[in-house]
Amino acid sequence: MKMTLVSLTVVFVLASFATLGYASDPSPLQDFCVAVKDADAAVFVNGKICKNPELVVAEDFIYRGLNKPGNTSNPIGSRVTPVNVNQLPGLNTLGISAVRIDYAPNGLNPPHTHPRATEILVVLEGTLYVGFVTSNPANPAIKNKLFAKYLYPGDVFVFPEGLIHFQFNVGKTNAVAFAGLSSQNPGVITVANAVFGSDPPINPAVLTKAFQVEKNVIDYLQAQFWWNID
Repeated sequence: MKMTLVSLTVVFVLASFATLGYASDPSPLQDFCVAVKDADAAVFVNGKICKNPELVVAEDFIYRGLNKPGNTSNPIGSRVTPVNVNQLPGLNTLGISAVRIDYAPNGLNPPHTHPRATEILVVLEGTLYVGFVTSNPANPAIKNKLFAKYLYPGDVFVFPEGLIHFQFNVGKTNAVAFAGLSSQNPGVITVANAVFGSDPPINPAVLTKAFQVEKNVIDYLQAQFWWNID
């Protein structure tokens, strides 16, 4: 019995280390794996196919343009400029990417999640109100907890992987932030877009029961133009 308990403990510890080892994108097994464009790939894989190393050039590792403000003339007043493996092929297998986020006054980067990445945000200009919400607690009597702060230039805030988070420009001037993400292709699920703007739409009966509102409210929300953040 004692040996069995020890064995189970060893298995649990090893499994825990394995889980930590795969908390972000898998580690690369070579110096680099510059991505081939999807249209040029002969097969589909979990990630991108590698370019022949003999054909790799310095241009595969550079992206220019994050010095340019994004156009915030849209309904939410923000613009995300991503630099992931789709814009910078040299990021393939490296487990990292970046974004620039521009906010007009009262601009919002609406509640969303990155299913494959933790995000670390640094404010360059302006004042942001940011936060994230925890996943459902084990005790159903306890509500999801909000962690939120006001950020100023030079402040850094982290959003854990997969959790719903947001940024809101509470200042009277434009705001700018940069963020790093722990995946070459972190993905984005914008909550309002996914719930009310899916194609085809989710059956209103599902949403009226989920949100405990009348059907006319759901009809109104589903009729809106939902703006993608990147």
